[in-house]
Amino acid sequence: MAKFVKVATTSELASGQGKKVEVDGKAIALFKLEEGYHAVDDTCPHRGGPLSEGSLEGEAVTCPWHGSKFNVKSGDVLTPPARAGVSSYRVRVSGSDVEVEV
Repeated sequence: MAKFVKVATTSELASGQGKKVEVDGKAIALFKLEEGYHAVDDTCPHRGGPLSEGSLEGEAVTCPWHGSKFNVKSGDVLTPPARAGVSSYRVRVSGSDVEVEV
């Protein structure tokens, strides 16, 4: 059964930033956009690059290793070399806690 787990506080990320968080040993990239928080798998399916360290432009994060782009809301791959997207996760804010559903 899915559950929400606290991964950060609202003061930890500014708009346009990403951060790696871990839930039950799973690496997740948490991003803050102007309208809210979004989370996807942190590992690029192409060669394992850390998406949380990529540059964020609008809703797209660029893998820092080989340049694949992913939509941080849906996890969809936007540009190669990656051929598959990544999983996305529901995020909610409860008070000052940022929680991801896993």
